[in-house]
Amino acid sequence: SSALLSAQETVDRLLRLHFRDGRTRVNGDAQLLMAEMLKVFVRGECAAPAPEAAARAARQAQAEDLEKVDVEHVEKVLPQLVCN
Repeated sequence: SSALLSAQETVDRLLRLHFRDGRTRVNGDAQLLMAEMLKVFVRGECAAPAPEAAARAARQAQAEDLEKVDVEHVEKVLPQLVCN
């Protein structure tokens, strides 16, 4: 049987499903922010799906020639994801 994952491990695995570059890393703050976004999405509140947010944050990091997604990358794409 598989062991239960922590919320942070679950978010990390979900994010990695959408990264194009296997070398992309996500720091702890970005994982926590994505976990909060997942809570919003699961509750049905108005926001883009977390995988879309993860993909956009990864593209933002890549556009800056970085291999690690940081909380700032997620913050930069948030305005594109929330409902008006």
